Amino acid sequence: MTGVEPSRLDDQQLMKELETIHRTRHDALLHGSNDALRAHNERMAQLEGEYLRRNPRRPVAAGRTREGARDRGSGETATPDT
Repeated sequence: MTGVEPSRLDDQQLMKELETIHRTRHDALLHGSNDALRAHNERMAQLEGEYLRRNPRRPVAAGRTREGARDRGSGETATPDT
């Protein structure tokens, strides 16, 4: 695995890495070799795990929960919990 250990990144660097890996995800899935996709999966999991470790109380949008998804089906719009 290449790249800086996620725990060594500052918050800004971590967010930049997450933005980059999410932006390249579709291309890796469609056109990457199995090894490239496996490496992408591992790196994404590391970065996302570090983000979640640092932000255990991050805001969760109501529409991104099971209940909120069911509500969307009935015509309501999703808004973040406050």
